[in-house]
Amino acid sequence: MTDAPEITIWHNPDCGTSRNTLALIRNAGVEPGIVEYLKTPPSRAELKDAIAAAGLTVRAAIRQKGTPYAELGLDDPALDDERLLDAMLAHPILINRPFVFTPWGVRLARPSEVVLDILPLPQKGPFAKEDGQPLIDAEGRRIA
Repeated sequence: MTDAPEITIWHNPDCGTSRNTLALIRNAGVEPGIVEYLKTPPSRAELKDAIAAAGLTVRAAIRQKGTPYAELGLDDPALDDERLLDAMLAHPILINRPFVFTPWGVRLARPSEVVLDILPLPQKGPFAKEDGQPLIDAEGRRIA
């Protein structure tokens, strides 16, 4: 039995930001539930709920880089949320990542250190992003 809070990440292992976010969660001593959303996409209701809980608009939750965003004409400002959600569900790569769900809130963790805002657990040691940027010092404190 564990006292660890329930935390879930919509993860893409090919994404550095997603890998850094997952590593920060683990650095707090928690093994989150990992949903590889490209293999197991969320339902429409789950996606809408995640976007709303994170305080985002549907358009702000769409990933443009490395996706069929332009080819699908999703930059058209006349497209409503339902059409954008249709595209995200048809092409899950359009869902920006990583979404993290904790008892303290939901965030789109871009950049990865945004996850610390909803992960008030102490970090267990130093942490640096994959690119070498230090985020957490040896005492587990966030570096400004």
